Amino acid sequence: MLDGTIHSTTGMLVYDDTAAAHDYIVRVFGLTPGQPQADAAERDVYREVRAGDQVIGLHPSAEGFRSPGALGAVTGMTVISVDDADAHYARSVAAGAEIVEEPIDQPYGIREYGARDPEGQLWYFHSPLG
Repeated sequence: MLDGTIHSTTGMLVYDDTAAAHDYIVRVFGLTPGQPQADAAERDVYREVRAGDQVIGLHPSAEGFRSPGALGAVTGMTVISVDDADAHYARSVAAGAEIVEEPIDQPYGIREYGARDPEGQLWYFHSPLG
């Protein structure tokens, strides 16, 4: 057990093009944009988006860090709670999302759908049933 209180979490996703990923995630999935950070040569070194109070960092690919597209495999997924999975699905489809799973009711009490972004990251959006 850690000493002290844990307050939040920040997920980190690796992208070859953090600017394009940031723009896509904001436009297609409706997440809130964060401020980009650049180095002295004005190259992107970090971007972020927000899902409610949670931060999702967009880290540029580098030695030891590869996007799913570069790896040819996905090693994780991001799951976000929304008010209405069907409405969010319709919005994402209208904005051009690549859907990997149509909205479905799960036996554990949620309705969810899945999408893949242009670099291969998997995103799932769900809302409670009932």
